[in-house]
Amino acid sequence: WLVVDRKVYDVSRFCRQHPGGSRVIAHYAGQDATDAFAAFHNDKSLVKKYLRSLLIGELAPDQPSFESNKKKSLLEDFRELRSTVEQMGLLKPNYFFFFLILLHLLVLDAASWLVVWYFGISLVPFLAGMAFFTVAQIQMGWFQHDLGHCSVFRKPRWNRLLQIVVINVLKGLPASWWNHLHNQHHAKPNCFRKDPDLNMHPLLFSLGKTLSMEVSMGFLPLPHYNIFSFFSLERRSRSSCLTTTSISISSVS
Repeated sequence: WLVVDRKVYDVSRFCRQHPGGSRVIAHYAGQDATDAFAAFHNDKSLVKKYLRSLLIGELAPDQPSFESNKKKSLLEDFRELRSTVEQMGLLKPNYFFFFLILLHLLVLDAASWLVVWYFGISLVPFLAGMAFFTVAQIQMGWFQHDLGHCSVFRKPRWNRLLQIVVINVLKGLPASWWNHLHNQHHAKPNCFRKDPDLNMHPLLFSLGKTLSMEVSMGFLPLPHYNIFSFFSLERRSRSSCLTTTSISISSVS
């Protein structure tokens, strides 16, 4: 079960057919997913048609309509900020800008090969071609990032098609792999065991100070956090980002 706009939905079966993947929606099991729902779905009226069959009730009056680890006042400020940004039209894409982005990527990519083909593989042409190719590849990564967020075209299908061209064809990486990981990152940013960007080997946590203390908190005294975070990491199975809370509902359909 999860909550969207104080409505409780049973997505136990739907999560398997969820277009964004089962993990993204499962990360909010037992939690309020209102803000994530608003961020991930452009056409909310269309998505809500599919939610009607999953509706099982509403939150009880004493239940908060936000995640337990979030501050209500700060959350309301961000919701107001998002509404203001949308009303100002700042989220509307500039197609000419993105056309120039794509054009200069293709020019840089072609130039990297033409320099080596025409001038040979001596040191200077090789370094020049490598510079062109490196800049093109880095910029392609950011361009496909915008496409993956469906930020360029109004219809998600066109974003996905161009993203496949950029990341699959020009960069040689699968778009499905990137979307699967990046969607989880934005669903639960910086939440250990839910954000794939933090799925590093436990040894890496022992090298830092702030992150290792955060992960190890509650198991060891302060002076030994950094030393023993490697051992305590596996012991910590729950955190503020991992807790599945219970939901009280006042009505059931």
